[in-house]
Amino acid sequence: MSSTIAGTGDKSLVLASGRAHPELAKDVARELGIDLLPTTAYDFANGEIYVRFGESVRGADIFLLQSHTAPINQWIMEQLLMVDAAKRASAKTITVVQPFYGYGRQDKKHRGREPISARLMSDLFRTAGADRLMSVDLHAAQTQGFFDGPVDHLWAMPILTDYVRTRVDTTNVTVVSPDAGRIRVAEQWAAKLGGGPLAFVHKTRDITRPNQSVANRVVGDVEGRDCVLVDDLIDTGGTIAEAVKVCLAAGAKSVIVAATHGVLSDPAAQRLSECGASEVVVTDTLPIAAEKRFPQLTVLSIAPLIGRAIREVFDDGSVTSLFDGNS
Repeated sequence: MSSTIAGTGDKSLVLASGRAHPELAKDVARELGIDLLPTTAYDFANGEIYVRFGESVRGADIFLLQSHTAPINQWIMEQLLMVDAAKRASAKTITVVQPFYGYGRQDKKHRGREPISARLMSDLFRTAGADRLMSVDLHAAQTQGFFDGPVDHLWAMPILTDYVRTRVDTTNVTVVSPDAGRIRVAEQWAAKLGGGPLAFVHKTRDITRPNQSVANRVVGDVEGRDCVLVDDLIDTGGTIAEAVKVCLAAGAKSVIVAATHGVLSDPAAQRLSECGASEVVVTDTLPIAAEKRFPQLTVLSIAPLIGRAIREVFDDGSVTSLFDGNS
């Protein structure tokens, strides 16, 4: 296969990847029917990163894919260098593809003297030379406004709901939000799963202590019902594990957890395997190492969605058409 897709006129598409999640990059390239652009990347002894593309990208529409997984700062820096390399190699357009948007949870100030790190991320990529951003299920939709240029906000919901629909009785489903702030997402899930009732978990969080919250009670009808607990990401798993326990204590028949991003920092695997959830469903926007996997975990491929979105952008099509006009 070639590493280039030729478009109308003098357009050409190339896809390059950093080292964070090569399996996903290969799957996206397969969806597009091309090879990845040959790229050399390595670390110097002091931790500095070297990047070079092995073929010309002059005049090309280049898509630079990197998943912001741990060690997150290294992979963000590598992607920034890839953008700079593409700009200096005279690429026509540069699209940064971030299946998981690093620092996306820091989208506002909770207290004085804090950074808005999600905004800084957008500024860094714009300054480096990015023309466009593409990401999946941003933690906060308003993050799209931080970047001075087009932002393609992809939804994993169609992939997740299509799978979950095969795992539950859709006439007996309650969709549960892990907190009141994500009720809108839960409403969309409920519509996809047949229009069942909604519930949410009332929780309290100490903003001075990261990755810690307390699930107090579930508000809504869950007794005797199959519950689908939905969120955008699972990090240490504490919030989700407690939410599962609260639902089961309230009489839920079963609980399936569905989330887009499986960060799964320790001790998430242990918490999720022991919390009582019948299944935990995530996508592969982030690599999930063998030691992070557990029997109840199901990982769905996000590559078809990213591949279709890249093709729509390249063909001057409509990304929102992939999500019934929503994005």
